Amino acid sequence: MSDSRPKIIADLLGVMVALRTPGTGCPWDLEQTFDTIAPYTLEEAYEVADAIARKDRNDLKEELGDLLLQVVYHAQMAAEEGAFTFADVVNTITAKMIRRHPHVFGDEAARSAGAPEGFWEAIKADERRGRSKRKPGSVLDEVPLALPALSRAVKLQHKAASVGFDWPDLKLVFDKMREELVELEGAVAEREPAKTAEEFGDLMFVMANVARHLSLDPEAALRAANHKFTRRFHRIEALLAAKGKRPADSCLKEMDRLWEQAKLEERER
Repeated sequence: MSDSRPKIIADLLGVMVALRTPGTGCPWDLEQTFDTIAPYTLEEAYEVADAIARKDRNDLKEELGDLLLQVVYHAQMAAEEGAFTFADVVNTITAKMIRRHPHVFGDEAARSAGAPEGFWEAIKADERRGRSKRKPGSVLDEVPLALPALSRAVKLQHKAASVGFDWPDLKLVFDKMREELVELEGAVAEREPAKTAEEFGDLMFVMANVARHLSLDPEAALRAANHKFTRRFHRIEALLAAKGKRPADSCLKEMDRLWEQAKLEERER
């Protein structure tokens, strides 16, 4: 394409239509379905989060484009089915944001009232009642299955807590954490793989609950821990390389010493 003008959303929509046009489109794109594209959608969302964590605005620009492409992709497949279009997606989210912010877009009385505590959940509850006339389902039904497990655990716990099913204080959550750790140690000692996996899962679920009670995002906390580990291990590799060695040429004792050196260097900065 020789057109050098700045591209707009209509151009991207046109590209997707061309890619999905039978006979002239891309064979790979034509084979895709909602199910096959969904993993890419999740991956692109993670890459956006990664660019934000790295504070790389150039990467963030590109990753946001990749994520936008996923929205366009799903909307095009839906349009082909006659289900909805990209314009419907835009209309729906715009209307929702206006509806959920009466303190910004409402009448003078609504704007003057501000945003009272709990208004967001109250508005969402009204929306749920309006979407369906079926019998009420579980309070957990709206927690997506595809969420990362730690994030889903926190959301499940939050939903349960909203109807009173929650530990009243953090001390009891810590007690439960210690209980689950003992049960995990027991399963390991008994050499029961299935039981070990179950108890490990229970421990992780309680740790998610600890994070929730502390108002922490466990996914963000674990990403930070991963980053810290990576940074310190890279320092071990650099220190070994200065000696003409690789980790495979070293031993645990030496690498432990270099790990402590890396930690000390960080504290002294």
